Amino acid sequence: MSLIQLIVERGPDAAAAKIKGVMKTDGAVAETIENNVRRLIINESPVDPAYYDKMSKLLDALIEQRRKGVVSYKEYLEKIAKLTQEVTRPGGGPGGYPATVKTGAQRALYNNLGQDAVLALSVDSAIMGSLQNDWKTSTIKTKKVRIAILAVLHKDALTDQMVELAKHQHDYRDAPCHRQRHHGRGGAQGHQEPAPGRLSAQRPGSGGGTAGGQR
Repeated sequence: MSLIQLIVERGPDAAAAKIKGVMKTDGAVAETIENNVRRLIINESPVDPAYYDKMSKLLDALIEQRRKGVVSYKEYLEKIAKLTQEVTRPGGGPGGYPATVKTGAQRALYNNLGQDAVLALSVDSAIMGSLQNDWKTSTIKTKKVRIAILAVLHKDALTDQMVELAKHQHDYRDAPCHRQRHHGRGGAQGHQEPAPGRLSAQRPGSGGGTAGGQR
């Protein structure tokens, strides 16, 4: 079980205990956890740049609090655990969004379009109406999706950002009719979640850096 999985499933104390045998100080344990969370933020940023940029800033603030002794070690572990749980849910889950913003892809659009629900849903509708199977790997099919988005946004740079965002959404994997047939065979599939299992306990200095900002 990875360090991130351990934090999410069993709590920060279990994670700290796992690496305390290797790390000699609480500070070293904290830096190891931070490096793992940072790496997860960087890896998942393309799914929702605005959301993960926010998560990166929250991590920076928590690191600063720890280093200045503003929070106790116990308080720090509780806060880093809460942050880790938020990082492992793209967009933070359904809570805190307008009732009309329902899917993971719609939440990502909402976060990256100035939290404008009407605009986000309009772009979502444009994407869904232009999807073709294997559109992410076909230049012609990708162009069709781009044209549909541009008709809503009327801005080239923002349209390009939304095309890249759409490519990282599980909800936009295939054309809707193809997804329905696939779901009928194997059950419905939701928004793609991060795979924390691919991370391991990084030691201090092996991670670092900040997550990329909005694309």
